[in-house]
Amino acid sequence: MDLRILAAVFCAAVPAPAATISGTVVDARGGEPLANVAVRIEPGSERRTRTDASGKFQVQDLPEGDYSLSIETVGYHTLKRPFHLAADQTQAFEIVLSADSLRRTDHVEVSAGPFETARQDSPSTLTLAGNDVKNLGSVLADDPLRAVQGLPGVTSDNDFDARFSIRGADFSRVGLYLDDILLHEPFHMIQGQTVTGSGAAFNGDMVQDMELHEGAFPQRFGDRSAGILDVHTREGSRDAFSFRVEASLSNAGLIVEGPLGRRKRGSWLVGTRKSYLQYLVSQLSSTENALVFGIEDLQARFTYDITPRNNVSFYLLESYSTVNRNNTPNLGINSLGTAGYNYTLANLGWRFTPTDKLAVVSHAAWMREKFDNLNPTKLLLGNGFYGEWVVNSNASWSWTDAGALDFGISSRRLRDEGLTAQYQTVVTAPRLLDRFNGTGVLTGAYVSQSWTGWSGRIHLTGSIREDHQSLEAISTTAPQVSAAFVFGATRIQLGWGQYAQFPELSYLTSPLGGHGLLPLRSNHEIAAIEQRLTARTRLRLELYNRADRDILYQPLYDPRLVKGLVFVPPLNPPYTNSLRGYGRGAEIFLQRSSANRFTGWISYAYGHAEMSGFPSDYDQKHSVNVYGSYRLRPSLNVSLRSTYGSGFPIPGYLTQNAAGVYFLGPSKNQLRIPYYQRTDLRINKAWTRGKSKFTLYGEVVNLTNRTNYVFDSVNGYNTKTGQTSVSLDTMFPILPSVGVLIER
Repeated sequence: MDLRILAAVFCAAVPAPAATISGTVVDARGGEPLANVAVRIEPGSERRTRTDASGKFQVQDLPEGDYSLSIETVGYHTLKRPFHLAADQTQAFEIVLSADSLRRTDHVEVSAGPFETARQDSPSTLTLAGNDVKNLGSVLADDPLRAVQGLPGVTSDNDFDARFSIRGADFSRVGLYLDDILLHEPFHMIQGQTVTGSGAAFNGDMVQDMELHEGAFPQRFGDRSAGILDVHTREGSRDAFSFRVEASLSNAGLIVEGPLGRRKRGSWLVGTRKSYLQYLVSQLSSTENALVFGIEDLQARFTYDITPRNNVSFYLLESYSTVNRNNTPNLGINSLGTAGYNYTLANLGWRFTPTDKLAVVSHAAWMREKFDNLNPTKLLLGNGFYGEWVVNSNASWSWTDAGALDFGISSRRLRDEGLTAQYQTVVTAPRLLDRFNGTGVLTGAYVSQSWTGWSGRIHLTGSIREDHQSLEAISTTAPQVSAAFVFGATRIQLGWGQYAQFPELSYLTSPLGGHGLLPLRSNHEIAAIEQRLTARTRLRLELYNRADRDILYQPLYDPRLVKGLVFVPPLNPPYTNSLRGYGRGAEIFLQRSSANRFTGWISYAYGHAEMSGFPSDYDQKHSVNVYGSYRLRPSLNVSLRSTYGSGFPIPGYLTQNAAGVYFLGPSKNQLRIPYYQRTDLRINKAWTRGKSKFTLYGEVVNLTNRTNYVFDSVNGYNTKTGQTSVSLDTMFPILPSVGVLIER
């Protein structure tokens, strides 16, 4: 036999040297190893594996050639990386995955831990980011503020309203900051109406993270007295162009993003949404004349590095909310027929880091709100315009290794005007119920010093803020201090602060309010103890006390019984700084924060909020918030959210007899709405086809079909007997919903 033939047969019998690849997959936020992630080698569909509990994977016996490594799991952007293998070669990969709702990145964002914030100057902070924002926001609404409603200690009983209360205080006392700008009314809603729903005007898919400060917050936040929600928007991708289309039964949206310039020194991000929830709500509401509105918005963010130490950004938000009830029967002359609300925000930012120890962030922003409300015959029921120019600058100077000095200044030029009208007949002139028009300037400055010692076991912060309002020529000074002590796995946090919130211009320039109204003042005290059960699990108990004074109130607004006789209030009762009160209680929760398997919390809050001897409108004794999310397989995630509230008071001076008939009474807020309980179940299923990823969202709202109620109105009353009636609107019944996300 020919020797060449023998050599060929021998070579064919001996396999070519095989190669091996291995690697680790980690989460972009904090670098946690990701388990149960699908790893696929292309071409060759049979070459699959999954990461183990430590995020590691290995594929052996690969012949020489060109391949593509595909890393896939539900809730994260799919990553594909081409590579070449030589014979008998071993290659190792380090893979960073970013959550679907965050920008793609190939580096890990360094963090101190799953529960620590970037600044440790607030003793009571909860953080939401990534997939938790998406899961809690619900398929039906896809609203980041509804995600906040699921946090420990937060209360809400209105399925149609994105706003919430904190420790017995309403949302008007919670400051909503978006990229360092305090927003006024950043909602999809109908203004000038006492009963309306709302949704966040900004898109949850453009949110990087949200921090909720429930009390004793630092003085870098101003002009709010109960709490702070600090929202940060994300940058677009600097790696490559991508888009995502999302649609459900109630809304549809598009996000497009990509790098700026050939050197990719910046990024752009554009998103738009449109909601069809109004058609669904109109079918579900228990009242024929329910207020349901449609929404649409456009948002964009541009970021660019002028130099390595100079970064500029620009954020734009334009949103619209509309109502048309002209085809609704039996509307009265003072009923809302059509309405529109337009919210605009433009925010230009500049970040300058002249040295490694000094960073300065400045913003120039403009916001506008305008609305018009018309009755069925196109007569004006109310309109309004709110405008604000904002300039601020904040600096952080790490002048020692043990601490940093933070300081900043701000100036806000405000303008507010509007009116509310009422008609007797279509031919008579309207009677003005309220009218306001004014401008003012609110300036402020703060300074804060932090110090860390004893190898990080002690952290102290002290801050002070000075504000001045030009219209009333009133100045306020507000200090704050906090301390954190670490003893192994145990943490103790203490906080105290004073806060001032100035009255709206609509009160100061209205005949119902007028000049002379004082700022609302609050004192906060917080004590918390936290036990770290594992690196990603904690048990926390927090006690709080908030004392309030000079709260705006209309003491003659409500009818009531006075010495057995019905008191009929005047037509336009004035506002006064006549309320004093408090909110105090305790919150305890168990939380696990992890990108693997289970993440979530279970919390219980007991609270009591009182105003001048009667329960606050948002007083709720018992609240339970539960959230859990579990990645069962690389392509399947299940989450559940459950909320219980013992019930808010029915506002007003009311009593009820054994037959359930309502009467006027001598004491306020003595009756309560039945308890609220709602459980939502959500399933996310993902598929990858080539360069595209498809995610199907399935959700069941109010899984137990509990009939929940929200206060609507106290109706007319008999001036002789005091008999009256109360309207309670029903919330969502059991309601399935589906949505789909297409990403490329």
